[in-house]
Amino acid sequence: MSKVGETTLVLDFSALEHNYNYLRSQIRPETKFLGVVKAFAYGSDMIVIARKLEQLGADYLAVAYVSEGVLLREAGIQLPILVLHPLASNFDDLIEYYLEPSIYSRNILNQFLETAKLTKKTAYPVHIKFNTGLNRLGFSEADIDYIAKKTKNNGSIIIVSALSHLAASEDVNEREFSLKQISSFENLSNKLTEKLDYAPMRHMLNTSGIINYPEAQFEMVRSGIGLYGYGNQANVDAHLRPVATLKTVISQIHQIDINESVGYNRAFKSNKPLKSATLPIGHADGIGRQYGKGKGFVTINNKKAPILGNVCMDMIMVDVTDIDCKEGDEAIVFGPKKSAENFAATANTISYEILTAISQRVKRELKNN
Repeated sequence: MSKVGETTLVLDFSALEHNYNYLRSQIRPETKFLGVVKAFAYGSDMIVIARKLEQLGADYLAVAYVSEGVLLREAGIQLPILVLHPLASNFDDLIEYYLEPSIYSRNILNQFLETAKLTKKTAYPVHIKFNTGLNRLGFSEADIDYIAKKTKNNGSIIIVSALSHLAASEDVNEREFSLKQISSFENLSNKLTEKLDYAPMRHMLNTSGIINYPEAQFEMVRSGIGLYGYGNQANVDAHLRPVATLKTVISQIHQIDINESVGYNRAFKSNKPLKSATLPIGHADGIGRQYGKGKGFVTINNKKAPILGNVCMDMIMVDVTDIDCKEGDEAIVFGPKKSAENFAATANTISYEILTAISQRVKRELKNN
């Protein structure tokens, strides 16, 4: 991996391809694969990741909001794009860019039907979201007759899939609950199919679901975090490769005397002489204040350098007393050897949070091998 001269998120396409192929190997050949690229492809680069997934043979993409789907269409992405949380205020853009909404409530269904009618659409693809226990978004069993009545003879739309979402697919202690969710979804989707007289495809499994509940893969599966190298379980992580490596450089080195302080609010005070290095990365780049005061650390020349004091907006200072280093040397925040999961754990959080927090001002660099 080439040396960087500034804070850079390096994206390894070979790792993405490896992860995609591994996850594909866990499902039946005929099962469709949806790649989740919401939140700038989990903090990486939504457009380049979507293009790569398109090349690799993904069947669908998913985003959270309409604006994300618009960016993909404007970049030339042709795959079907599911919008997981569409809002009525964006329906005109959704239709203009041929994005497919997840319909999750009576209100959203009625508003989308009205928009589809006004824009003279026929057989516009929509997805019906069922709530099976996550209690976030979705219809209940009591809504099935209503959905069928509103859609069955309505030429404006066609239901192409029914979906739900597992709440704790990675947690072996919640296996009974996950199986209950799967059973509930199967029941709900079957009842919907009976009312419609045609069979939309079904999808429920996320990354951990693909691994732990392969019997419930139905006609399609969805993977987000797994594509980026994280499986939420150590035995799964062993088969995956982190796509993103966050690197920065040493801007300046200081000799800190006893009783001197480092950073805002004098949050670190030395009780012995030490050497600090200042790095051009801070909470505006996604490294939150919760990583300060010795919790988080970076790696410099294969040695651990804890963060000193508070994280600043644009900088952190780290302890390099026992590290042979100089200004211009690289510092690794996370990557293949020290994963985002490991880094996040120092602040009692998860890989999803640190990955999606990396700001857009951080340079992205593609690595193809």
